[in-house]
Amino acid sequence: MDTSRSPLLPLPAGPARLITAAGAALTLASTFLAWTWTTAFPGNLTVTGYPGGLQIITLAGAALTLLHVLAGHRPRGLRWLAPAGTTAPTLLLALGTLAATWYTLGAIAEQLGGLVNLEPGGWIAGAAALLTLLGALALPPDRPLAPDAPTGPWHRFRHSLTTGRPRPATPLPAWAEILLIAAAFAVGLLLFTYGVDAEYGELFVGYLLLAVAGLAALGRSGLTERISTLTARHRNITLAAAFTAAACFPLTLTSDTYTNLATSILIFATVALGLNVVVGLAGLLDLGYVAFLGVGAYAAALVSGSPESAAGVHFPFWAAVLTGIGASLVFGVLIGAPTLRLRGDYLAIVTLGFGEIFRITMLNLNGKTGPDITNGAMGIPNIPDLAIGGFNFGDSHDFLGFTIGRFGNYYLLMLLATIAVVLVFRRAADSRIGRAWVAIREDETAATAMGINAFRLKLLAFALGAALAGLAGTVQSHVITTATPDQYQFAGTVPPNSAFLLAAVILGGMGTITGPVVGAALLYLIPNKMDFMQDYQLLLFGVALILLMRFRPEGLVADRRKQLEFHDAPLEGA
Repeated sequence: MDTSRSPLLPLPAGPARLITAAGAALTLASTFLAWTWTTAFPGNLTVTGYPGGLQIITLAGAALTLLHVLAGHRPRGLRWLAPAGTTAPTLLLALGTLAATWYTLGAIAEQLGGLVNLEPGGWIAGAAALLTLLGALALPPDRPLAPDAPTGPWHRFRHSLTTGRPRPATPLPAWAEILLIAAAFAVGLLLFTYGVDAEYGELFVGYLLLAVAGLAALGRSGLTERISTLTARHRNITLAAAFTAAACFPLTLTSDTYTNLATSILIFATVALGLNVVVGLAGLLDLGYVAFLGVGAYAAALVSGSPESAAGVHFPFWAAVLTGIGASLVFGVLIGAPTLRLRGDYLAIVTLGFGEIFRITMLNLNGKTGPDITNGAMGIPNIPDLAIGGFNFGDSHDFLGFTIGRFGNYYLLMLLATIAVVLVFRRAADSRIGRAWVAIREDETAATAMGINAFRLKLLAFALGAALAGLAGTVQSHVITTATPDQYQFAGTVPPNSAFLLAAVILGGMGTITGPVVGAALLYLIPNKMDFMQDYQLLLFGVALILLMRFRPEGLVADRRKQLEFHDAPLEGA
């Protein structure tokens, strides 16, 4: 008997596909039934014939699972769905649907006081989702198992999630490829908007569970590789589509509150990109990086016309931005010059001390324990909005029939700033200096022996990272209209702080452009959307960190070097 393609559960491929398809169809149908009897649970899951709330998450997962099962028969019209194989994406989608469905049922029981509050539709959904997963586990793997590979249940399960190389795609006209790129960004914008616009935490958790499984399934199916090929072929079109989708984001939201959240995410992402220069490229472990964000914020607050400012001046927009950038740059050089001759843990301890020194200094400049400059713990409030000519960022503006509010204005400003930071990072990483940074990161002793002035280049990376943080800090102080010392701590439950910034870079993917942006978005969005689980946020973050370090230590978005470093054998087998 050939065991190279044997499934986890002893069942022929035909019945396994039938069970998976039947389970997915039944799960989909169950979303049109009532799952509970009362509207006390958010989303109104009491209506028969009309899915709502978390039922939509289960419906989407079941529909995608059913489509991938049908794609396994290679019907015309669905062959494009999984060019690298259908078993792995089907299994991942079935797992994500089960997680979202059972989470919903558990949340209903926990909030309403027991499983007795479930209607028959909820019981059918839970059983059908489990049946779908069992059928998916019985599907034969897309790739044969290597003769010398371990055959334990865990190893066979991991092997079921592997796929082969995608089949060659049918050549398309250039206009069709451009339309596919535009469609991909449009779908991504709608899905991201749905998550940000989630009205309550339970809906966001269900969305997150299915989104993680869906993104993994998208990668296993081979569609991600095909889309990457198209974007690499039409790079300028891709950049234009990405900018257009990001610029349209405020127009798709139903509340300016969520636009404020998106603006904060962009600020956090910009600071993470600056830290990525220091940590990801130059390999310098900076544990006090949030202090540079604070330096930029305080410098801009002092010169932006706040009535509480000790400076008593009101600089125009460009001067306030340059002041924040310049102050952070100077502090970066002053701190880096005497400390960057240290390495490793010693450098980390010194930068951690600098971050705390900055926060304590801002507390003491209160007129009692020091000069009256920052008002101590009260900070500098009532910072006026930025203005460029006659355009005031604090006013609402009409554009093409849409009203863009205050936070929408700052969102677009931060979007331009983020694009500028991305261009700086990309140019720096591809330059001679960027290659020298990478050499220092990999082995500073060897880089020095090859003639690289390690100290000067590390100081340059430190100064550049500080300047980028100062840019973000300038905008942040005007968005939240205040600058207080407690915003710039090493660790806390709410980002940005040094610990979360470092986690965003490492979890997102060190040395990449999109990695820190993705990491920053997740680490800022999840705590804000899961405020109902505030007492367990750090615990859940620790669990997620352990799981990610175990299964994807190179980060969510990793470059080729990191993938080869952590997954050498699997990549060669692929």
